[in-house]
Parts: sequence; structure tokens; C-alpha cells
Amino acid sequence: MDRPIQGQTLPRWLVPALVVAALVAAGVWFATRDYSTSFTLDGQRIRTDTVTTGTYEDYIPLRAIVEPGRSVFLDAIEGGRVERLLVEEGATVAAGQPLVELSNTTLQLDVIAREAEVSEQLNNLRNTELAIEQNRLSLKGDLVEIDYQMTRLGRLVKRYTELEGKEFISRNEYENALDELEYWSKRREITLASQAQDERIRVAQMQQLQASVSQLEQNLTLARANLENLLIVAPRSGLLSSFDAEIGESKARGERLGQIDDVDHFKASALVNEFYLNRVSVGQRARLELDGKAYTLELSKIYPEVSGAQFEVDLRFLDDTPGNIRRGQTLQLRLMLGDTEEQATLVSNGAFLIDTGGAWVFVLSPDRSVATRRDVQLGRRNPNQIEVVSGLLPGDVVITSSYSSFINVDRLFIDR
Repeated sequence: MDRPIQGQTLPRWLVPALVVAALVAAGVWFATRDYSTSFTLDGQRIRTDTVTTGTYEDYIPLRAIVEPGRSVFLDAIEGGRVERLLVEEGATVAAGQPLVELSNTTLQLDVIAREAEVSEQLNNLRNTELAIEQNRLSLKGDLVEIDYQMTRLGRLVKRYTELEGKEFISRNEYENALDELEYWSKRREITLASQAQDERIRVAQMQQLQASVSQLEQNLTLARANLENLLIVAPRSGLLSSFDAEIGESKARGERLGQIDDVDHFKASALVNEFYLNRVSVGQRARLELDGKAYTLELSKIYPEVSGAQFEVDLRFLDDTPGNIRRGQTLQLRLMLGDTEEQATLVSNGAFLIDTGGAWVFVLSPDRSVATRRDVQLGRRNPNQIEVVSGLLPGDVVITSSYSSFINVDRLFIDR
């Protein structure tokens, strides 16, 4: 008799256990997997530098232009046609030396017209003075006549008063003499009042005319001075530069003709990146190496305007000025921003700073076969050095060339 074979069944807990084990194994695999990226690099293509401890020079390089310490601009005070050139550009001129002669017909006619106007006003003043004097003499003559009549009538009335009581003269003659005396007396009062009023008017007229003549004479003086300004002279001694004038050329009033430079004193003018706006101040020193000799300059002026992300500064020479520099010459300066004796951990400046922004660097292993990425904090920098704040120690070797080809990797294998 056949006996049915009973199937062997798996334990019910086995399947879930296997699933859990598989999940755990997968999790461990993913957790322990190396996700870092790497890049193999030719060691000949990189530049490295060893982190050191040394003196940090806090400076920025400046490309400065030599300019005169003081310049006086030469402008045409009056416009006109260039008639004569009395000097050439580059000449050393003395104060008051004639440089250019201009001509201006309109200005010359204006001076002639003003002279005629002044002469006319002077004639008017003299005529007025004469008329006033004649009128005053006429009033004096009237007053003499009145005084004569009053004297004569006074004596007549006195005699008539003595005779009128004795009836030697008629009453009518006596009253006529009294009326006539009263008439001349009132006329004298009017004449004196008229004379006083004429005197006040005369004084006012004379003052007004004299003021008018004085104003015209001043105008004439200015016009003549403008005429003299057609001969342009050097306002001070120095070197004539940027001289722009040709015979026959017309120059407008105020047009720039050139400038006179002080050749005994020079300054240096430079543009500074606005990044250093808060670190640059008047009084800071700059160094210049020229022809094997060192010179010291002082920052004397900071211009307030910022243009094209740059601002302008002036520096003046201290103690000594190079004897062979010329206006417009370029000088390479080092503007010292801070203490030059300060000790710091330093690494060479390089293109890596642009790629990483100073946040991280590649540090080589002791055998220089591998470079790993390391976070750092960098501080002040100059064209040659960068101050290390943290993340690097003296002796660490850092790749300082550009990271642009492998900026997204974590590890570099150096192929030598």
C-alpha cells in the first residue's frame, strides 16, 4: 500500500529574516562605499609652495604716473587770432615772459568806443559845471541888486518917516516907498531860498556826474586791461607743456593753451582698487626702487570719487626726489598698508585663490603622491604672500596653481 509523501515546509520566520538581512547588507554596502571623486594629474603641470612662518609685508603694488607737484594752467583770458608765437613747447619760461600774442578787432573797437564815451561824459560834466556856475553867479548878481535896492529904499523910507510927520511929503509917496521896500525884502528871501535850493541840486548833480565818469573810467580801464590780455604771459616760472597754439588759429575766451609745470617738485598719482578703500589713508608710506636706489613717498591726498571700481591717490616724495624722472613717467610703487615687522604663517599667492576664494586648498601628502582637499581660512594678502589664519601648518605643501581643471574633485593623484 502506497503511503503518500508529505512535502517539507520552510519555517514561517525564515523569509522575513532573509529580507531583513538583505536590507541590512545593502545598507552596510552603501554606508561604507567611498563616494569621493578623484583625478589623476601630471605633477609637471602644477606649482606648489611650502607653508612657512615669516614676516608678512602688508602692501599693495601701485602703478603710478609722475606729475608735477604744482601746475598752472594757461588759458586765453580773451579770445582772438594767434598772431605770434614767442616760445615753443618744452621751453623753460620765467614769470611774466610773453608767450603768445593774439589779436581781436572787436575788442579793440570796444575800447575805442568806451574811450569816446568817457570823453563825452567828461565834456557833459564840464558843461554842467559851467552852467551851474553861471547860474550861481546870476543869483549872486540878483542878490547884489536886491541888497542895493533895499539899502536905497531903507534910507528913503527913513527920510520919508521924518518928513511925513512935518507934511513935507505926501502920504502916497511915503506908502509907495514902504511898499517898494517890502517888495525887495520878500524878493531877497525868495532869491536866498532859490540860491540854497540850486546849491543842493548842483551838489547832487555834480556827485552823480562824477560817479558816472568814475564808473566809465573804470570800465575803460578794464577794457584796456582786456586788450592787454591779448598778449599772454607766463604766470609763473617753470616748464611750458601741452602748449597748443598755431599762428592764424582762433582761440576762444577761456580756451586752454597749455600749462606751466613746477620742475623742481614732482608727485606720483596712482589708481587703487576700491577693495582697499577702507585700508588706504593719508600719511601711509610707499617705497620706490629706481636705478638701484630706494625712495620713500607719503600718501598726501585721496580723491573722493570712485570710477571704474578705482579711486585716485597722490603721493609726494619725502626727503629726496629722483633726479632723472620726467612728467608722465611710470613708477612701480609698494604702498605699505600695515606693520611690516609682523610675523605670520604664510603661503605663496597663486591662481588657486581665484578658484577657491580662499576657502579651501589641495594639500600634498608627505610623499607628494596624493593631494587632498582641506578647508582653510586665509587672511591678508599681497601680490606674493597670503596670510594663513587656520587650516594649515608650517611645512604643509599646498598646490598654488589654478584648480580650474579639477575644482570639483576631492582627491588628486599626482602622476610624476
